[in-house]
Amino acid sequence: MSRISRRKVLAGSAVLGTALVGTGIAREREPSRELTKVIEAHKAAYTTFMKAIRKPHGTRNDHTASSRAEEKALLAVCGFSAISETDRRAKATYLLQIEARGELDLREHMRAVLFAMM
Repeated sequence: MSRISRRKVLAGSAVLGTALVGTGIAREREPSRELTKVIEAHKAAYTTFMKAIRKPHGTRNDHTASSRAEEKALLAVCGFSAISETDRRAKATYLLQIEARGELDLREHMRAVLFAMM
């Protein structure tokens, strides 16, 4: 018997939102420029962080600096106040991808998401 969890409900909502956008029911098709910039900044910071970790002779300072930059960028995504339905869906979809990797785990992440909803 399958159990319903918050994760499954959120994932289902994101999938439904994506489906609605694909069928043209949603009014807007693309997230705002502001949200896109915040997400792209996080993707870039994450790529830099992963390169620093995989660097054969990287220093602890390289790892620490890139880790902090990536965390700051992720907090910016979490704290982004998504006003339009398209932005809310894009933000939720992106954060669910991050959570699936096990990287949306700090209390600060959840606090930023909740404050952004107020």
